[in-house]
Amino acid sequence: MRQTLAPLVIALLAAAGAAHAADYVAVFKTPSGEPVADAVVTIRTAAGGAPKVEGPYVVAQRNIAFEPFVIVVPVGADVAFPNKDAVRHHVYSFSSAHPFELKLYGKDETRRVKFERPGIVALGCNIHDQMIGYIDVVDTPYAVKTDAKGEARIAGVPAGPVTLTVWHPWLKTPQNKIEWKAVIGGPAAPTPALDLRRPPEKHHG
Repeated sequence: MRQTLAPLVIALLAAAGAAHAADYVAVFKTPSGEPVADAVVTIRTAAGGAPKVEGPYVVAQRNIAFEPFVIVVPVGADVAFPNKDAVRHHVYSFSSAHPFELKLYGKDETRRVKFERPGIVALGCNIHDQMIGYIDVVDTPYAVKTDAKGEARIAGVPAGPVTLTVWHPWLKTPQNKIEWKAVIGGPAAPTPALDLRRPPEKHHG
């Protein structure tokens, strides 16, 4: 799908050994100029590369919400789901990337799930419908979530042509993502403006 690129400038900053790697830095905003947090930015290079499985990776249940709302983890990651609430939760996902179910468990109990395939895993609670969360399981070492200011920063990306993808659960595009081409280490390039839907009224997070 062709996207209109807004005049939001990103910096492709040369790192040590500029001919071989650079830092990708971009700020993502809505068409009205509001920063977009919790957008997942991924970069795919011609050389590819597998992500490092480090961690720990944690999605807590706190104040009847998933914390964090969006998390990026590598393929093969083990994610902990601790319950920090005084009520029990029943965490599940019907997502094709990794369907699972963690049946009722209480305060200070933890369950774990290992994610073996890339893709978006939408989370819910069978007891509290307002609880919504997302895990983006990635198979590239170059992936990050935007911060509260809408900034994404990925260090040490190999110089050359790449494919970039940005995903956000409320993005008004097919599969909630936009994909475009860029050159790491080359001239500055525009970023797409992210036109977002309103989140569900019952959403907490």
